[in-house]
Amino acid sequence: MKKIIYSLILLVTFSCTNEVLDLEQKSSIPFSEAFNSAERCELSTVGCYAFAQGTYRGHPFGSRSIELNDVRGEDIASSSYFATSYASSFTTSSADGSNQWSYLFKLVNQVNIVIDGVQSAAKGGILTAEQANSYEGEARFLRALALHEAMTFFALPYQRTADASHYGVPVVTIPCNTVEAVSQAIKGGRASAKNTYKQILEDLDFAETHLPASRTEGKHISRATKGAAIALKTRIYQHMYDWDKVLEEARKIVPEQAPFASPVGSYKLTGSVDGPFVNNSANTESIFSIENSAADNPTLDGCLGQFYYGRKELAISPILYNATFWEVDDLRRTKLLQMIDGRYFSLKYPSYVNMDDWAPIIRYAEVLLTCAEAEARVNGKTQKALDMLNAVRNRAVTDAAKQYTLASFTGADDLIMAVLNERRIEFAAEGKRWYDIHRLSTDPKFAVKISTGVAGIPKKATHGSIVASDYVAGSGTVREKLLSIAEIPAADRRFVYPVPQNEINANPIIAQQQNEGW
Repeated sequence: MKKIIYSLILLVTFSCTNEVLDLEQKSSIPFSEAFNSAERCELSTVGCYAFAQGTYRGHPFGSRSIELNDVRGEDIASSSYFATSYASSFTTSSADGSNQWSYLFKLVNQVNIVIDGVQSAAKGGILTAEQANSYEGEARFLRALALHEAMTFFALPYQRTADASHYGVPVVTIPCNTVEAVSQAIKGGRASAKNTYKQILEDLDFAETHLPASRTEGKHISRATKGAAIALKTRIYQHMYDWDKVLEEARKIVPEQAPFASPVGSYKLTGSVDGPFVNNSANTESIFSIENSAADNPTLDGCLGQFYYGRKELAISPILYNATFWEVDDLRRTKLLQMIDGRYFSLKYPSYVNMDDWAPIIRYAEVLLTCAEAEARVNGKTQKALDMLNAVRNRAVTDAAKQYTLASFTGADDLIMAVLNERRIEFAAEGKRWYDIHRLSTDPKFAVKISTGVAGIPKKATHGSIVASDYVAGSGTVREKLLSIAEIPAADRRFVYPVPQNEINANPIIAQQQNEGW
C-alpha cells in the first residue's frame, strides 16, 4: 500500500534547508492536484507514515531510531556496523547523524504539506472540517514524534538551562513546496529547546482533540489515535521534568488502581512478556508502531530482525545481562533472549527472513513506568507507584518472594531507581536507554554516571570480544578488559550528535548555531 502512495502524492525529497529541492518528481503528481479528491487526501495522509518508516535503511522510524538510540547506550553491544555511533567517534559528516537529520526533517516537511493540503481541501468542500482536522491530527502526531526524536539526537536535554533557552531544533510548520517557501524556512534557524517543546505539545494537544479513540484491526497500532497522542505526551513531559503534567496526562489512560486498562483505546498489558512482539498488529499493549511488511521494510541493511537477530549486529551486553537488579529467573531472559555463537540476542524481532517485524514506538508498559516514576517523584513511596511498577515487572518475575512490596524500598529514591532499572530490562532492544541517559544527565540523583562520578555515557563492551562465559546473570560484574569502548561525559561535545555538515553548508543561519565544540 505504502509503495503505491509514492506515485499519488507530491514527494519533497529534501528538508527545507537543503540546497536542492525536487519539487515535482517524475513519480509524483503536482502539489495542486495531490489533494483534489477525498481519496487522494487519505492517501497523502497515509504517505506520511511511509515517510516515518523511511525510504533508506529505516531512517527515521522504520528501524534506525531504535538501533541508533540503542547503540548510544551501554546495554546493547554493537558490531563495527555502528562503530562511530557506538564509540561516539562521529563527525559532522558521519552517515548516522546526517541521514537521521535528513529523514526526520523530510518527514516534517511532508507533514506540513499534508496539513496545508487537507485544510485547503476542506475550504474547497472536498473534505469536511472534521475529516481535515483528523488528517491534520495524524500529521501533527508524526511531526511531534519527529521533533522530539531530533531533540534527543541533536540537542541537549530540556533541563540543561534553567529556562530551556539553549538550542533545540528547527521548527518549520510551513510546507516547502515552492522555492519561496524554502527561502522563508531557511530564515528560521534552530528554535530554543523551550519553543521546540512548545510546538511538540501544541501538535499533540491538537492530535488528541481530533483523532479517533480507536481504529479497526492493525490500523489501531499503525495509525495515530487519541491514546497515542496522550501516551506520547507523557513521554514529552517526562523529558521536560514536568511530573505533575505527566500524571495529568496519564490519568486519561491509566486508572487509579490495578488492574490497569485504558478507558481510551482499551490498552492493557499483554499477559505474556512477548505478547507485543508475537502479534505486531493485533495486541492490546502496542499503542503506536511503525508497520513493516515482507514487501515494504527497511531491507537487509536496516531491518530490526536482521540487526538484532539475523545478522547478529546488536547483542545484549553483559553490562545489562549481569546486572544485580535483573532477577535470574525473570521470564524475559528465556522468552525474549537467545544465545547464538556465544552472545545473547533479542527475540523481539525474530522475522529476519521476511523482515516484517513492526518497529515499536510506544507501548502501554512505557506509559505505566513513566507514570510510576512521576508518581514517586511527586508523591513519594506510594502504593500506586508500586502497583504500576509491579504490573510490568510481575508478569516476568513470577516468584512472589522476589516481587516488590512497599517494604522493599526505604524511600521514594529507591523506588524511582527500581523504575529506571525496570525500564532498562523491559525496553532492551527498543531504543529507550538513550532517552534515559539523555534526559537524566542533569538529574542530581539519578543521572547515569561514568567512572569519575559525573553524568555521561558509561564504558561499553566490545561486541567482538564477548564470549558465553561473560554472561553471568545477577553477578553484578563484567570482565574489565571487555569494557574497551571509552566513556563520554555529558559535558563532552560528543554527548549528542552535531548538526550535519550538509545542513551547515546549506543554511547560513544554522551554520551559526552548531552545537558547542563542533
